[in-house]
This record gives sequence, structure tokens and C-alpha cells, in this order.
Amino acid sequence: MRRRGGGRTVRGWRVAAAALVVAALAVGCRPVTVTGTGGADDRSGRHLPTTAAPAPDGGPPTTGRPTPPVSQERTRRPAKPVQPVMAAGSHGSQVRELQARLAQLGLFDRSPTGYYASVTAAAVRAFQRQQGLPATGAVQPSAWSALRSRTRQPSHAELYPPTTKPIGTPDPRCMTGRVICISKRSDTLAWMVDGRVVSAMDVRFGSQYTPTREGTFAITFKSRHHVSTLYHSPMPYAMFFSGGQAVHYSSDFAARGYSGASHGCVNVRDKRKIAALFAAAEKGTKVVVHR
Repeated sequence: MRRRGGGRTVRGWRVAAAALVVAALAVGCRPVTVTGTGGADDRSGRHLPTTAAPAPDGGPPTTGRPTPPVSQERTRRPAKPVQPVMAAGSHGSQVRELQARLAQLGLFDRSPTGYYASVTAAAVRAFQRQQGLPATGAVQPSAWSALRSRTRQPSHAELYPPTTKPIGTPDPRCMTGRVICISKRSDTLAWMVDGRVVSAMDVRFGSQYTPTREGTFAITFKSRHHVSTLYHSPMPYAMFFSGGQAVHYSSDFAARGYSGASHGCVNVRDKRKIAALFAAAEKGTKVVVHR
């Protein structure tokens, strides 16, 4: 025979258990349905984020979403053009050194001027072709390095020669005694004493209609402030050597250079040098005009 108190206890436990189940459902402890890799949705339609899983290689966690590919190609900037060390229009001591070094290689047949123009550009192109470099006529760093490695440091006389063009080999007639040695080939006059060049200067000659005579002569007459009786033009520091032809200073030559010509005389454009020569050369001094 059961006890009433005991029956009530069993039934009470069952009622309590059922109440716990109902309470659990009421607070939302329900299973969720996964609808994709991007997260989960509960039955009310709310999106539930998924928990990221660690990457197998120890990298950043994966979320299941596809990772956009990383481009391996880097954007390359165009290389900056190499600036030339010197080019047409440059001037100064570095250009003078360039010309002197090119002259050592026989590529520049004039005396350094310090001005980079067409003649210098042509000499640079010749050197670049010899070295297998682009013949641009402008001195790039590679060409400047190659030139310096193949030449020596120019001396002061090479950098600042007395004449625009090299004097060249003196005529054999100029090698003894005191001689005014004048070269039509190099357009230079050299004052020589016993085969040694004491001074040198640029000169120009007469045109094809009034040519300067060639040969061996001697100073016959000197005139410090001479004026031509034929052309009425001043001829300072005139030293006559063949009839009316003389060596003298020319202001026209100093101003216009080789764009003009004389009427047969030997024009000098450096007034200081011709004045010194006028003082040193005496009447009877040998004058040699040659090619």
C-alpha cells in the first residue's frame, strides 16, 4: 500500500522537470541552421557571425570568405634619364679639361677654349664610337670616366696654350738663331730663340686676292704707330719684312676673328704679345713664313 506522501513526491518531480524544459525553450536555447560560410541564421532571420578558424600554417585566421589574390607585379617607375656631365652650351674649366684630354688622343685639333660647341661635340662623338658608347656628342658619366682613365691630367700649358690652334712642328729654318716663325697651316706665329718657343700668338693672313708671301725674309723697317698709306688703316707695332707686308696688331682681327682677312700682312690679335715681340725683335731679325 503506497503512501500518499510518496506519490505526491514523484508526481511533483515530474511536474518540475517538465517546467524546466519549457523554461529552456522559452529563453532561446534552440539549434541553429547554418546557411553558408559567411555565418549562421537563427529562425528569426537574424544573421549570426561565425567564429574564425586558425589557418593551418600559423597565418591569420580564416573566415571562410575567399581572399582576393595579391598581385605579385609591382608598378615600376620609369628610370630617370642620366644627366650628362657636359654638353653643347657648357663652358668653364671642366670643358677646357675635356678638350685637353681629347687633344691627347688626337681627337681635338685645337687648343682648349673652355666652350663646348660643334667641334667639341664632334670630338666627343668620335671618342664615344671608339669606346662602343652611344655617340650622342654629350659627355655622359660613363664617357667621362672612360676618357679620364685613358688620358693623363693636362698640364697648365695644355689647358691654357698661347694660341687657338697648336703651334705644331716648327719649320727647320726656325730652329737656329732668333726667328719670327709664322705657320699658315696652324695660323700661328712663334717667337723662337735657338729652337725654343719664347712666345706664340694667333695670326691671320691675306685673302686669295692679296696673299701673304711665303719664304725666308728679314725685318727691314719697324713703326710703332704706323698707318697704312694705301688703306689709311692703323697698323700698330708694324714690322715690315717683304715690301709693304708686315707683322702688326689688328683691331679688326681682335674683333672679328677669322671671318675677315688682311691685305697681305700678318695680323696679330693679342696686343700685349705683339708689343712684347716688337720690343724684342730688331731690324734684320729673320722672318719665316711657311705652310
